[in-house]
Amino acid sequence: MWGSVPGMEIDRMKRRSFLAGASASLGLSGLTSPAWAAAGAPDFITAGNRADNSSWLVGLTRTGDVVFQIPIPSRGHAAAVNPQVAQVVAFARRPGRFAVVIDCAEGRELARLDAPDGRHFYGHGAFSADGATLFTTENDYDTPAGIIGVWDARGGYRRIGEIPSGGIGPHEILRLSDGGFVVANGGIQTHPDMDRAKLNLTTMQTNLTYLSAEGTVLDQADLTGAMHQNSIRHIAIDHNGAVVAALQWQGAPTQRIPLVLRHTRGTEPEFLHHPDDRRLKTYAGSIAVCPQTGEIAVTGPKGSTVVYFDRQGTPTGSAHHGTASGVAAAPDGGLMITRDGGMVHRKMGIETLVPVTGNWAWDNHLVAR
Repeated sequence: MWGSVPGMEIDRMKRRSFLAGASASLGLSGLTSPAWAAAGAPDFITAGNRADNSSWLVGLTRTGDVVFQIPIPSRGHAAAVNPQVAQVVAFARRPGRFAVVIDCAEGRELARLDAPDGRHFYGHGAFSADGATLFTTENDYDTPAGIIGVWDARGGYRRIGEIPSGGIGPHEILRLSDGGFVVANGGIQTHPDMDRAKLNLTTMQTNLTYLSAEGTVLDQADLTGAMHQNSIRHIAIDHNGAVVAALQWQGAPTQRIPLVLRHTRGTEPEFLHHPDDRRLKTYAGSIAVCPQTGEIAVTGPKGSTVVYFDRQGTPTGSAHHGTASGVAAAPDGGLMITRDGGMVHRKMGIETLVPVTGNWAWDNHLVAR
């Protein structure tokens, strides 16, 4: 059950209609957009910076055309795609306090969300299956605790509650096929007064937390022992419904540490080792799964490398791509990766450069609509 925010109450009947996915108008208090099928919207959303350090949200087609570019106050990170209407909510990079609602059909900003007092966003969010509710990963930084903010997307993105994330430093959140969610709790305590300083590395604890549609913790997978400093940050769902995760090592410098794991509820996390994982420089940036083949791609922007695994988790090689950043499933099959100069389309092991004009420096995520 969603917790309360001071001064805000959840209407019980309205909450039940959110969770049941009852049919209702998809108008968002005037923030209307067409359905995706009729939108003519971009294939991907990403964040990028120009040479002058200005920050933008960018809509891209699979052929590398820039459909829109919307200025934002500071660096962006990832975006949540509304499954029902042609809208995304794009988030500031941690410890940002803003998120931008974008009409992807018209390439315009519809609204901005501000994190409540005592909170900041972690750069990610997810919608309920009916598009009625937005869930955002946030830091309750004075407690400290990780929380999931709950927003009424059909009511003008009014904040209606929050629930515990199940750990410290919740980063990416994904909706599961059963209507619940999985949260990557990265385990790192931060405070905006100290910018991006990591305050608890010796005691940090990272986990995957599985939540029901109502916000109840159903399962947790903790990294313990020697792996407790291997921060779980970015996640994807594989062809069997298991979670695959990109990790960022926070411990003593090392050349060989597993930076990818796979987890199925009720089991222990399985680390996927790759002979080229040292090229990631202990920092896995983004992860995606090809829907057609089950291939897993993990980017390493610090090492300008992408490593690949087949659907069984067996390494299948790697590729060098300058500042390899985001990766997502491509609409025409395969995977798309952002890199210096544009993107790379990978399909059946063949990689093709897709130039994008503008000399963009991409952030870690490429989000497919």
